[in-house]
Amino acid sequence: MSFTIVSIHTMDPRGAKVGGIETHIRHLLRHHPADARLMLVGIDERGDLPTGRISEIDIEGRTISFLPLMRVEPGAQINAAASLSSSVTLRFAMRLTVALPMLRRLLAKSPAIVEVERLELVLPARLLGHPVMALLHNEGQRGDKMDSILGRHWWVHEVAEWLAVRLAAQLFCVTQKLRERVAARHPAHAAKIGMRTVSVDCDLFSPSPFDTSERKLRVVFAGRLDAFKDPPLMFDVAARLHARLNGAFEFHYCGASDPTVFGEFAAISAFTIRHGALTPRQVAAVMRRAHVGILTSYYEGMPCFLLELLASGRPYAGVHLPQFDQIVRSGHSGEMVARSEDRAQTAAAMSEAVIAAWNGIRLGIYTPEGIAASVASFAVTRQLAEMFALMRRLAHAGQPPVSEPRFVAAGE
Repeated sequence: MSFTIVSIHTMDPRGAKVGGIETHIRHLLRHHPADARLMLVGIDERGDLPTGRISEIDIEGRTISFLPLMRVEPGAQINAAASLSSSVTLRFAMRLTVALPMLRRLLAKSPAIVEVERLELVLPARLLGHPVMALLHNEGQRGDKMDSILGRHWWVHEVAEWLAVRLAAQLFCVTQKLRERVAARHPAHAAKIGMRTVSVDCDLFSPSPFDTSERKLRVVFAGRLDAFKDPPLMFDVAARLHARLNGAFEFHYCGASDPTVFGEFAAISAFTIRHGALTPRQVAAVMRRAHVGILTSYYEGMPCFLLELLASGRPYAGVHLPQFDQIVRSGHSGEMVARSEDRAQTAAAMSEAVIAAWNGIRLGIYTPEGIAASVASFAVTRQLAEMFALMRRLAHAGQPPVSEPRFVAAGE
């Protein structure tokens, strides 16, 4: 092997945990280049592997080295930690610190790059003695709605960010707005702060014909029901659509979160299909049956759900966020609505956007192939090729790049 990629994250690659970070790491596992050894330092959800020891496992035909540092029950990461002491990330960081001497010995004779998705892990990752590439996914700011423990202990994020921009050889943010904000906070390190969105597997998520034979609209959302995603608004939109279409409507939810904790869910439970936690392949199957996807978030990075939805040839209808302008265009790939301070007004506008997309599907205005073309530049084979090339250079040189690497944006 030419070099080693060490990815450090609190996940079991065999598990069903979903999210932008998990999707990105699964892409690394499936698509890492032939000259790279992939080692994932993570957690064991099954309890069938020895912790603190490396096991060689198969991930969709690719062999990776897996080092689980601790055993975590599958449902333990669905809800946010109640305190710092109960944080899985903090406990994992402590186990990682203990494992550093062993990992340093294993990596001592091999060019390597260490990749982390949480800034809190940059410090122990850098102590491995190799360059670190960090990805910043958190678009939220202090005071924003969020379920994570950062909402109550924002100083943890502040300290982690300060360290990360100084210790990482390269730091990528998932949106240009986030990159500009971080660079402005740390101007002396701006040259190594870049922008790179998550990618989409266009082989797994590919366009297929719409099935409108039942004349029933099926709207889908996949992901966690975090506070910043505003589930009550999403459920309100679903209720309005069911009433507007005289019951010819289904809401499909893919994810492990419990929607019943929100009082607004009671109004739509009878016509909601709860699929539970699914693998990416299973999510793709649900999207093939769906017609329209919805998001009601206060903020996002570049959501994997949105990329996967469009790659599946299904239009988006929901809240407008600036980064969505790259891929969502009215009459082509979806309809967006500005959030209003009046929740009822926003819900009414979003339900109209969904109806507009539904009518566009039945009239042939929206075509699966045309929608999928909007995210072609985000294909995993295209974006990861550049990232792996940068990883290879960093691993061999052991130095940060001279200038910020350029990643192709949508439409270029």
